[in-house]
Amino acid sequence: MAKSGIKKDTVVVVEKKNQAPISRKRKPVQQEEEEAHSNDESSEDELNVEGLIDASEDDEDEEDEQQSQENNSDGDDDSAGENPIDSEEELNQLLGEEEDPSDYDSEDFSDEPKEDELSGINIKSLSVSDPKTINSISKFSDGSIRILKPEIEPKYDSDDSDVENFNTIGNIPISAYDEMPHIGYDINGKRIMRPAKGSALDQLLESIDLPEGWTGLLDQNTGNSLKLTDEELELIRKIQQQENTDENINPYEPLIDWFTKDEEIMPLTAIPEPKRRFIPSKHEAKRIMKIVRAIREGRIIPPNKVQQQAKEDDQFNFDLWQDEIEIPDHIMNLRAPKLPPPTNEESYNPPEEYLLTEEEKSNWLKQSPIDRERNFLPQKYNSLRQVPGYKESIRERFERSLDLYLAPRIRHNKLNIDPDSLIPDLPSPKDLRPFPIRCSTIYQGHTNKIRTISIDPQGIWLATGSDDGSVRIWEVLTGRQVFKIILINKEINHEDHIESLEWNPDSNSGILSVCVGENIYLIVPPIFGFDIENTGKLRIESGWGYDTFGNKKKDLKISTQDDEDAEDAEDAESEEENATSVESKKEVAKWYPPNSEQAAMGISAIIQCRKTIKKISWHRKGDYFVTVSPDSKNTAVLIHQVSKHLSQSPFKKSKGIIMDVKFHPFKPQLFVASQRQIKIYDLSQQILLKKLMPGVRLLSSIDIHPRGDNLLACSYDKRVLWHDLDLSSTPYKTLRYHEKAVRSIKFHKGNLPLFASASDDGNIHIFHGTVYDDLMTNPLLVPLKKLTGHKIINQIGILDLIWHPKQPWLFSAGADGTARLWTT
Repeated sequence: MAKSGIKKDTVVVVEKKNQAPISRKRKPVQQEEEEAHSNDESSEDELNVEGLIDASEDDEDEEDEQQSQENNSDGDDDSAGENPIDSEEELNQLLGEEEDPSDYDSEDFSDEPKEDELSGINIKSLSVSDPKTINSISKFSDGSIRILKPEIEPKYDSDDSDVENFNTIGNIPISAYDEMPHIGYDINGKRIMRPAKGSALDQLLESIDLPEGWTGLLDQNTGNSLKLTDEELELIRKIQQQENTDENINPYEPLIDWFTKDEEIMPLTAIPEPKRRFIPSKHEAKRIMKIVRAIREGRIIPPNKVQQQAKEDDQFNFDLWQDEIEIPDHIMNLRAPKLPPPTNEESYNPPEEYLLTEEEKSNWLKQSPIDRERNFLPQKYNSLRQVPGYKESIRERFERSLDLYLAPRIRHNKLNIDPDSLIPDLPSPKDLRPFPIRCSTIYQGHTNKIRTISIDPQGIWLATGSDDGSVRIWEVLTGRQVFKIILINKEINHEDHIESLEWNPDSNSGILSVCVGENIYLIVPPIFGFDIENTGKLRIESGWGYDTFGNKKKDLKISTQDDEDAEDAEDAESEEENATSVESKKEVAKWYPPNSEQAAMGISAIIQCRKTIKKISWHRKGDYFVTVSPDSKNTAVLIHQVSKHLSQSPFKKSKGIIMDVKFHPFKPQLFVASQRQIKIYDLSQQILLKKLMPGVRLLSSIDIHPRGDNLLACSYDKRVLWHDLDLSSTPYKTLRYHEKAVRSIKFHKGNLPLFASASDDGNIHIFHGTVYDDLMTNPLLVPLKKLTGHKIINQIGILDLIWHPKQPWLFSAGADGTARLWTT
């Protein structure tokens, strides 16, 4: 009875042999060999049922259960009439009784699993006395009995199943818990307390009495000594003795010889290509010929011919009444600008205020077609059917097509630039006073345009030269004319003009040089005192005896260091060597004394050149002056000496047309401006020093700063150029503020940092130009004032400018026949 009860409450645990081993008592070697022998014999005779419970035992269990159920049913029938309370008390008493452990065999209830001889399955039975298997009894809320079964704790027969208090701190170093009583947390989040360490004597005894699996290492996760199992020790031993660690691997397997030992004639792999790969295929040739016959017969049409036929069909199949053919525009195509919409003037019935009067019609007809504001005359008709055809329609369409063809459109990318950043930070013009701002005096008297203007070194007398053939001298402050001389008789000579005039810079001489056609007149006007007039005449007359009693100087020879000029210099030297010393050089200019009538007008000497003289400029000492004749090629530039009556040409040949020539303010240098270049020559060494490239088409005039290290140039293409001679040959600043050609530009020769430019647009622009002593600081250019007042005659405005030598006053000469004084 006891055995049957035990069998009912026994829990059967099935374990496979191939899982991790369970700790149990080791059997004798002889017994193990006998069991293994019996297992081998049973496995050979019977079916292998590994992993399943023995069926014979299940049948016996089912028979026992059926017998117990029958006995219970008989007992229930006998006790049906008894009180249910007594039955419950008896049940509880039976459940609460403790069974005597002596009634059971220790072998039946040992914790060691028993091995089934048939299936090789380990069966582990648990005792009923185990507290984990005892059910607890409680009551529900209605008073009924509730049986609480213990929780099932799954245990796995693996290497980690017996590991208790597994530390789950991960990669956190164990040193983080040095100051804490625990060393981590288990899988349930409970602390793993640090194990107690024995005394030094305990540690010594432990080291003497080595337990099984002792390694002498410390497990960081648990704090206990690390122990190794027999399997791990065996694995370490095999590794040390270099034995095979896996029994499933056979290191002595038979060798399979994949390649024979005999040498083969043909390779087993990478076989050469067969011959059929290099012979044309007959079947492919038949297919190709079949396609060729179809193409010849027209049954197959090539793709290019199909596209060509489609294009031809599209060309012939079009809508005859289609207005325009839609052609896809290019990606960079820009639409032509649309015509402006018609205005009220173009109406066939415009209002009265849009119709022109007879005077306006006559003025419109007199104007050239270019200057007309409109190309038609507004007319009025009573009805639309009376409007005739427009004669200018074809011409206007042609001009529009011509504009669209000759003026291609360009797509400009919009730049997001702050306008304030483009404006330079300049001082206010109010802080840069004084400078001329208004017209104070107008000098009237000439009947034609005034081409040139000059003021004497003292700043008292103003000389003007006009196309009416006269030279007039004015008093600056009052505007009164004090002297007049007519040098050109317009009834006889219509071609010559007074091109240029300039006062001698020596204030004690009072000499005025005037260029009229091919002649240069040296005049001493009778407006000064006796001493100044006598000094000027004696300086001119002293040169008449130099030609007779003195020595003539040869012309200068200046090397320009250019390729062409160097060749010209070599040719000139060879010509001089071949020439005899007896032959006299051809004179470039002749000096003539004046006749009685000319002497009475104040003319002291006349110099006759070969071509028309356009410019004249004096040296600072007043003894030399240079002239420019653009039409004269080799003798375009001439240097004249008043004290010796000598004229010499510094260049054998001039490259380009010379437009202007200036002396350096204090160095022996000469600035020669052609149409596109400005060259600087050293007169003492007779070499070319520097070549400036303004980058304009046609220069008109130049001027040198009083310090000599900066140069101003103006051109007919509306530009003003500032050259810093200490920098590169290109302009430091290029200014373009005039609307038409710039004819004159001048620096203030006094101590004022001012310069001005005049143009054909009738405007004068005043600028402040500060030149610093520090070579690292660039000049400061500030626009100050725009002066207007001269009238434009035949598209010509202001022709010349000159600054007062001491005051911030400016004199201008215009095509309207007036000269003006601009003051502060």
